[in-house]
Amino acid sequence: MQITVTVNGKPFVATVENNETGQALLSRLPLTLTMEELHGNEKYCYTGEAFGGEQYVPQTIETGDLMVFGSDCLVLFYDTFANGDWSYKRVGKIDDPTGLADACGSGNASVTFEQNS
Repeated sequence: MQITVTVNGKPFVATVENNETGQALLSRLPLTLTMEELHGNEKYCYTGEAFGGEQYVPQTIETGDLMVFGSDCLVLFYDTFANGDWSYKRVGKIDDPTGLADACGSGNASVTFEQNS
């Protein structure tokens, strides 16, 4: 399933995983969040509503990855980096993340997730 993820007014197409975590996101659409900056590579927001699904530890986190940290923290990564320590639940990925870092900026970001029309 493809959705639109609009970051500070710039739209991106993302593919949502066909798993429990992806389905949990789809059931909440449309969803607009103020996502906070962290580590110069991600935006995150505690949604207050748990996402189900399996956790895993990715060796590399890629630009455009959408994941859940813990039970309810939705994370959008805008830079690629080696991981190995942190576990996540996979939600999906921005199909073409060109310009994502610029759209995210250095502070908080307004991010809207919605089904494609």
